[in-house]
Amino acid sequence: MCGILAVLGCSDDSQAKRVRVLELSRRLKHRGPDWSGLHQHGDCYLAHQRLAIIDPASGDQPLFNEDKTIAVTVNGEIYNHEELRKKLVNHKFRTGSDCDVIAHLYEEYGEDFVDMLDGIFSFVLLDTRDNSFIVARDAIGVTSLYIGWGLDGSVWISSELKGLNDDCEHFESFPPGHLYSSKSGGYKRWYNPPWFSEAIPSVPYDPLVLRRAFENAVIKRLMTDVPFGVLLSGGLDSSLVASITARYLAGTKAAKQWGAQLHSFCVGLEGSPDLKAGKEVAEYLGTVHHEFHFTVQDGIDAIEDVIYHVETYDVTTIRASTPMFLMSRKIKSLGVKMVISGEGSDEIFGGYLYFHKAPNKDEFHRETCRKIKALHQYDCLRANKATSAWGLEARVPFLDKEFINVAMSIDPEAKMIKKDEGRIEKWVLRRAFDDENHPYLPKHILYRQKEQFSDGVGYSWIDGLKAHAARHVTDKMMFNASNIFPHNTPTTKEAYYYRMIFERFFPQNSARLTVPGGASVACSTAKAVEWDAAWKNNLDPSGRAALGVHLSAYDSESPLSNKPSKVIDSIPRMMEIPGVAIQI
Repeated sequence: MCGILAVLGCSDDSQAKRVRVLELSRRLKHRGPDWSGLHQHGDCYLAHQRLAIIDPASGDQPLFNEDKTIAVTVNGEIYNHEELRKKLVNHKFRTGSDCDVIAHLYEEYGEDFVDMLDGIFSFVLLDTRDNSFIVARDAIGVTSLYIGWGLDGSVWISSELKGLNDDCEHFESFPPGHLYSSKSGGYKRWYNPPWFSEAIPSVPYDPLVLRRAFENAVIKRLMTDVPFGVLLSGGLDSSLVASITARYLAGTKAAKQWGAQLHSFCVGLEGSPDLKAGKEVAEYLGTVHHEFHFTVQDGIDAIEDVIYHVETYDVTTIRASTPMFLMSRKIKSLGVKMVISGEGSDEIFGGYLYFHKAPNKDEFHRETCRKIKALHQYDCLRANKATSAWGLEARVPFLDKEFINVAMSIDPEAKMIKKDEGRIEKWVLRRAFDDENHPYLPKHILYRQKEQFSDGVGYSWIDGLKAHAARHVTDKMMFNASNIFPHNTPTTKEAYYYRMIFERFFPQNSARLTVPGGASVACSTAKAVEWDAAWKNNLDPSGRAALGVHLSAYDSESPLSNKPSKVIDSIPRMMEIPGVAIQI
């Protein structure tokens, strides 16, 4: 992922201002270590830190139209750029970059072209003919983006908080699926899919339609001119991504350049569930597998760096970001610049374990809608920033626009978890890839229980974090927490510890407002906590907080202890799945 920074209409075109913009842009250099660019037009500045994935030789930014009256700085990937170039036959392109189509599309279609882009992106486009500009962010918010305003009337845009927090009077997260226009002085939503209204869909479930849609989403993300690999935890989502990639890699341009042997990567504590499952899947698929181990102390030592780069104090996000942060550094050291990951599946299909308690299909569907809308604050933020910290790009096929449209149009009755019928979480996805003749995965992997990333790397990781925080946060500090942190008051010592570190890096009120809050159990929204009265006393984001569901759930008699229960009487000891029996 690249880093973009723009200062627009700052009423200052001095050399000192240019130097300041360059200084702030360097704060984003980790996102784009391959090249830096800066374009100035009067009191408007467009800066770019490039991570070169497509056309590394000539795709430096900012990018321009033919006469350079339109300038663009972009972070992202446009997967349908070759199709779009065919619509722009009267235009001449300066580079082979996939992002080079943006300036020309604006010339042809004005501000309404954004929905034509199939990909992930954040960009700032400056039209010097009338000194107007537009800013846009991709549909779900896979790429990170912030907007701020200076006292001098300037508008600031940055891929990360650290690019603008010291210079803006107010700043906030730029909303996904929106466009900001200087002509109107505000936002307008360009992404308006049917599911966004949360109306209950009724399309019958067709496993082959779902399978084809996801295969297409993975295949289009094999567009690369640099070495790449897949993240492989051994869970359903990453394993499907790896399986499809391995199956279709041979015929791609990437395979001709770098070979058809797929590389896979996994991280965990010694003996963790993910390491074991990831290795098994890698052997099944025949990938070149790279297994990275870390200790609880390694993770604790990295917490401050993680919070600085990921720019959050959310407990769930920090727990999961830390192993991903450590793994990304190892991956980059191998010369890999892009990885494909499995984020987004649980939000679309109701894969989190708390979905077992969904009262009906309507509420199930509305919760998936709420989760997708919030992804930019959680999993997308983690996947983007934990990898970008080391100049690594993460691609997420489950969040493909076309795939989401297919998956979210399915009658949610088919997604409901029904243990008496052998339907576990994400059953519709599992069944879609349950091919007896040409299997994608071993049966027990295809039907492996959901394991949240921060749990799957090893249960002692979360337990170690809690113990570490308890040594640094006293009872007296917690007693006064509401006075110190009146907004999103931390309710645990772990949350207090992260909040202290965050506020040291980002002390502004605007910064703390960019982080969501509210009650949650096992990654639920606050609304879903109402599904089970017992959850209000066990508000922990770990999947093990889903009492009576997770195989290693916290002891129901002492929900806040860190002791996994040995026996869970509320679930059957044998779960019958069509074609397979899983002993649990």
